[in-house]
Amino acid sequence: MSDLSPGTTSATREDLRNVAIVAHVDHGKTTMVDAMLSQTGAFSSHGDTTERVMDSGELEREKGITILAKNTTVFYSGPAANGHDVTINVIDTPGHADFGGEVERGLSMVDGVVLLVDASEGPLPQTRFVLRKALTAKLPVILVVNKTDRPDARIDGVVSDSMDLLLGLASDLAEEVPDLDLDSVLNVPVVYASGKAGRASKIQPEDGSLPDSEDLEPLFATIMEHVPAPTYTPGEVLQAHVTNLDASPFLGRLALMRVFNGTLRKGAHVAWARQDGQLKTVKITELLATKGLGRVAAAEAGPGEIVAVAGIEDIMIGETLTDVENPKPLPLITIDDPAISMTIGINTSPLAGKVKGAKVTARQVKDRLDKELVGNVSLKVLPTARPDSWEVQGRGELALAILVEQMRREGFELTVGKPQVVTRTVDGKIHEPMELMTIDVPEEYLGNVTQLLAGRKGRMINMANHGTGWVRLEFTVPARGLIGFRTRFMTDTRGAGIASSMADGYEAWTGDIEYRNNGSMIADRAGVVTPFAMINLQERGSFFVQPTSEVYEGMIVGENSRADDMEVNITKEKKLTNMRAASSDSFENLTPPRHLTLEESLEFAREDECVEVTPDAIRIRKVILNSSERGKASRSRARA
Repeated sequence: MSDLSPGTTSATREDLRNVAIVAHVDHGKTTMVDAMLSQTGAFSSHGDTTERVMDSGELEREKGITILAKNTTVFYSGPAANGHDVTINVIDTPGHADFGGEVERGLSMVDGVVLLVDASEGPLPQTRFVLRKALTAKLPVILVVNKTDRPDARIDGVVSDSMDLLLGLASDLAEEVPDLDLDSVLNVPVVYASGKAGRASKIQPEDGSLPDSEDLEPLFATIMEHVPAPTYTPGEVLQAHVTNLDASPFLGRLALMRVFNGTLRKGAHVAWARQDGQLKTVKITELLATKGLGRVAAAEAGPGEIVAVAGIEDIMIGETLTDVENPKPLPLITIDDPAISMTIGINTSPLAGKVKGAKVTARQVKDRLDKELVGNVSLKVLPTARPDSWEVQGRGELALAILVEQMRREGFELTVGKPQVVTRTVDGKIHEPMELMTIDVPEEYLGNVTQLLAGRKGRMINMANHGTGWVRLEFTVPARGLIGFRTRFMTDTRGAGIASSMADGYEAWTGDIEYRNNGSMIADRAGVVTPFAMINLQERGSFFVQPTSEVYEGMIVGENSRADDMEVNITKEKKLTNMRAASSDSFENLTPPRHLTLEESLEFAREDECVEVTPDAIRIRKVILNSSERGKASRSRARA
């Protein structure tokens, strides 16, 4: 269905709406999409209605966060559709700034944004991040205050904070986007909702209570009213923009794209405009449309539709399918520069290759990193001085840790270096990436957090006390100051603090940062860990290994209670004699070891340390395993 006004050159597809749901981590995006799908009949009555159905990845389900942007289709025929069937394409975007590349791609496919904000926590750094991207793209915004039934909800304050954020971002962007309509930015419609209960209303409920409507109809009506229908130019040649990639076991690589103009037909020959400017004629072997949670074959796709195309093996994100006779490529998607890097290489430890079937060669690791580059536009892989290791750059520590964890689960053995920041040289001076950090903590931990961030060169720019016993702090911190921050922060706040950050430009290098006050306990020989040795050493610090674990020289087996490193013999056995002991060794007093996750291991490692990652184990080790060679290297560094 199209509507072409007389005297105009553009038409609209009133039977379509393309909208992205954006929010901070854990504010309820994916649960809201579940409710939208459920209420429009996308789940069959006998089907599996798993919670957070859009978080399909194993890691997404474990961590409770969205990592990849995904799209689904809702077929709406309620009162606001005026008797028509309207297809609403919903893009579920990640809420974490580390996956910002996914957010940017998601926003390039849509005509409007539904911004979810928690009714208690209010707007947080990632809210600011995604909202800034939406305003820069001049997309209309619908504010949804979610979780109104939380006992600690403060709906008035959250709406006020969100409006202040909108006003602040609009004034910031006034120079960058000169034709930004300030009136439309501030006249944002507000919907009050509970995604878990599947209810929404335009009437503000009492704090801690559910919206008065029984379903999500007010939200659908607001989307129909405020998200514009896709526009196109009648008679224009085909223009379809690739925004994401997927794979099918039967069809190979799938390119997800939005058709901006013209019609895309199955079996047609089209021009493929590549990133390097080359044009190549290809055939559309299969065209798939999204229906609910699955994909179905389609004969053609018109302007505004989001479809998947098979048959183009090397197609990349940001490229265009256009007309063969009159090609008109669309501009490439621009992505923010990476801020954090880490070195990933083959496993070089003495225990390498012990896992049956593990992938251990440099060629296998390089092929996997190249494969990741295909679908992850915010990642860069650069060569290093060694042929068996590569520098991988990304938006944040979490994004890189997720990549390593995925490779570990796929059977790779790796050596991963400590995360570093990607610096720039401006006017002959080194500049480093900064982060805007927002922290919510109970009042009693205010001093701990301020002291922790001061040691990491953080500057407090704002502090607010809402009178609930919690304080909100805002800091500007160097990105490298946040490497290893999360573990210390959770310890210092007894697990009660909430911290999140987003990129905040570059500033001049702020000086050296002391990441860890305690040294490492290093195994001085290869062997098997004995309880006898652990009992004798446990007063010196805490352990990362268990009795009977295999260790090697240079492997870090624990954290020293003092600042310097200490080499220990953790394989020492009790001398046996033929004398009967009055009492046997008591192992009940052995303190249980700490089991570090991959993220915690990367945070713990110092400059001269790295993490050995295998499908079975995660170990921390010195880069130089031999004790005497390590001593020579440290002396030469000191002289330098």
